[in-house]
Amino acid sequence: MSSAADYQMHRKYLKVILGVGILLMFVKFFTWWITNSNAVLSDALESILNIGTGFFALYSLYISNTPKDKNHPYGHGKIEFLLAGIEGALISLTGAFIIVKSGYNLVVPIEVTQLEAGIALTVFSGGINLLMGLVLLKRSKTFNNLVLESEARHLISDGMTSVGLIIGLVLILFTGQVWLDQLVAIAIGILILRSGYKLLRTAIAGIMDEADLKLVREIVEKVNKTRKPEWIDLHNFRVIKYGSKLHIDCHVTIPWYFNQVEAHDLIEEFEREVDRHCGDSVELFVHTDPCEPPEMCKMCAVKNCPHRKHPHKVVVEWTVDNVTPNKKIYLQNEGSEDG
Repeated sequence: MSSAADYQMHRKYLKVILGVGILLMFVKFFTWWITNSNAVLSDALESILNIGTGFFALYSLYISNTPKDKNHPYGHGKIEFLLAGIEGALISLTGAFIIVKSGYNLVVPIEVTQLEAGIALTVFSGGINLLMGLVLLKRSKTFNNLVLESEARHLISDGMTSVGLIIGLVLILFTGQVWLDQLVAIAIGILILRSGYKLLRTAIAGIMDEADLKLVREIVEKVNKTRKPEWIDLHNFRVIKYGSKLHIDCHVTIPWYFNQVEAHDLIEEFEREVDRHCGDSVELFVHTDPCEPPEMCKMCAVKNCPHRKHPHKVVVEWTVDNVTPNKKIYLQNEGSEDG
């Protein structure tokens, strides 16, 4: 499937989720109206965020897929981190409001009514949100799309919140202890705050180009398993996220005596291997370095090398720790910088 087709399908997913979210918002507020429960209100307020972030997600998806231009040579993918930041701020404010209101109603109690109907409607709305979130999360992982992942995790969080809400309503129904409603609402508010913090953390990390060591580890481990003997060394490996797009810079050391055509073909093999693991979401820039005999001969597995100065002893496994420094691996215990 082409990237354009993927984009159109992403939009369809988000439009359906937005439409369903609007319907579920009315269901949740109706549930609050008949129960007068703060815990249910907290769930209903979060549904407003689902709608707002749904619109943000659609707009963000459009902007992030706008072609690169002179003013944005790396594309427009950073808008996805802005989306995550806005979502995180809104979610955090909602969580704080729920905690304050519920704390007040611990002192000034309110009556809770029609719990059976409230439980049934919450099961319905929470189940749909959880299902939509899981489907969208699977798609976000397939296409490495932060917009879809952000929306998916919000929906899953909403669904899990509903699970806690249902448990709380059932306890109130069987015990008659109305004050439990406020405790459940406060617990939900704390979970919402935690969710908001995580999204804000993701947004700040993306905007600040913080290294995603987990992602680097995944890519390096996969490439390490299929490396060619001629890829003698990998270092200065950096991954920068532009939304769902990845920009990778690295240095690959190859035999010094290869001509330009041989070096080009060898690096193309390396690029294809990275693409195989990252898909078309990656933009890769590779700087080639010549090997340095006799020091590097010990870690070079090239067979029948006409310029070998030392017998091959060991192939050093590539890891996050030894491919990210801007030094060839054999120099990393020394103080010299590598270009």
